[in-house]
Amino acid sequence: MRRPLPVLLALVLLAGCSSASDGPGTVRVEAGPQDVTLQPTQGCVDGERTRYETRPPVLEISPDATITLTVPESIAERGWSVQVFDERIEEQLGEVHVPDGEARFDEITASDVVPPAFYLVIVEDKGGDCGEWSAAWPVGFVRPGGDLGTTATSSAAG
Repeated sequence: MRRPLPVLLALVLLAGCSSASDGPGTVRVEAGPQDVTLQPTQGCVDGERTRYETRPPVLEISPDATITLTVPESIAERGWSVQVFDERIEEQLGEVHVPDGEARFDEITASDVVPPAFYLVIVEDKGGDCGEWSAAWPVGFVRPGGDLGTTATSSAAG
């Protein structure tokens, strides 16, 4: 059976695409023995602003724990930073810009942040298809004596 060229071309194009956009991807967080994968809370998919129903994990950590963050290569190429927030994600306490092209960042320790409970929000640099809207991945941390008002969880990557 012979198929017209436009039908074959359409099938080839569809085969190369997924049925749904993969979104901005996941971020890996390592803190002491814990290794978790973060899902984004927002992102830009096919030029559309998208919010996701995602609860950020909360990790119990020791004061001297090094926090290592790894983003997808596409995010590293665009650029990203780490915003530091209070225990309610209401007040931004600081921001660390990651060097361009770096997918892995390990220059934050739990003792770098003053309150014993805090959030880090990994943020893709703005300026993509959604303009000022960019992808974000929050994660909470609790040192001894801290409280985020939630129970610590871990979504260990397998």
